[in-house]
Amino acid sequence: MKFYKTLFIFIGILIVSCSGKNALLVTGLEGVSKSIKAQYAPDKRVAIFDISFDNSDNKIIATGMTNSKEAYQKLVDSLTSLDVSYINNIRVLPDTVVGNKMFAVARNSVINIRSAPKHSAELGTQGLLGMSLKILDKEGDFYRIQTPDNYISWVDKGGIQKMNKGEFDSWNASKKIIFTKNFGYVYASKNKNAEIISDITLGGLLKYLSEDATFYEVKYPDNRTGFIKKSEAVVYENWLTNLQPSKENVEKVAKNLEGFPYLWGGTSSKGIDCSGFTKMVYLMNGYVIPRDASQQINAGKEVDEKLNFENLEKGDLLFFGTEATETKKRRVVHVGLWLGNNKQEFIHASGNVHISSMDSLQPNFDLFNKKRYLGSKRYLGIKDKDIINLKEKLKY
Repeated sequence: MKFYKTLFIFIGILIVSCSGKNALLVTGLEGVSKSIKAQYAPDKRVAIFDISFDNSDNKIIATGMTNSKEAYQKLVDSLTSLDVSYINNIRVLPDTVVGNKMFAVARNSVINIRSAPKHSAELGTQGLLGMSLKILDKEGDFYRIQTPDNYISWVDKGGIQKMNKGEFDSWNASKKIIFTKNFGYVYASKNKNAEIISDITLGGLLKYLSEDATFYEVKYPDNRTGFIKKSEAVVYENWLTNLQPSKENVEKVAKNLEGFPYLWGGTSSKGIDCSGFTKMVYLMNGYVIPRDASQQINAGKEVDEKLNFENLEKGDLLFFGTEATETKKRRVVHVGLWLGNNKQEFIHASGNVHISSMDSLQPNFDLFNKKRYLGSKRYLGIKDKDIINLKEKLKY
């Protein structure tokens, strides 16, 4: 409805501007573009729609980029219906800049995915060894990629193995192992004292080649080979098939990360932020969930509407921040995981991963977070388009 309202306003501008005042045309077109962005790409973390219009030499020029073919077609159809003559310089990603290798797989234990194509840019998130990625764009030695949870940001070329569609499909379809300890190594031979090929962290994936009584033989996405102790890993499909996501397993995984350091943008056992922590806990229970706390609060089933903690269950996600006002939107800045015991405890990454309580009588009472508590969401057993059940995909 909002889009059509913008369209009607634009038509009014178009009538006024028939005398050739292209500046008014640009204003109207910017309004149409803004409405389409609000519909198809409201969150720039998971969708790109950056289109602008300019007036040069009495010609309307459309520039920018989007990774949404639907949004692009909507814009083109709108301009066609309005009979607007323009020069189309819009890039639909991925395009020829990327070439035919439009996919990639993480080749390091942890890859740092940044907000801009430079090493000094803010860490937006991380990817784990073996993670499947889409490549959208390239700038210098950096690639703009999209992770399985749709998060879009930049990674340097050294962290990924680029692939064409056939290679990527082959990787995703191959038998794999998943690393189930917090830290470990891949060895050059079947000996824990052998040369180390690389480190590996919780949730890392490698292609399965063979096995004996004590080691898996594995292959990296860049075709390196090595060996992993069977006591630290399991065949991925078997792990996922036998996995029973439960409140108890959520608690177990969470507590196994207790004491780990906080790292802004971290989603691995090398360093982790609040939403990276909840993301990792749910990953090891077979779910890919949204990346940031402000995204996680929009998924799942709402619980604890009275904000008294009475209806919460172990594994529910607690969100913190500031409530909306007449002039400001609600701001979600932190998330934790409810432990469901008689101490009103939750576990979260803040400074490090630790347990706090909402009970003022407990020694670990967290008054600061209790004052900014916004509500909770339940993920376990909930069907939601933003919660990916890996059992239904059998690939990562």
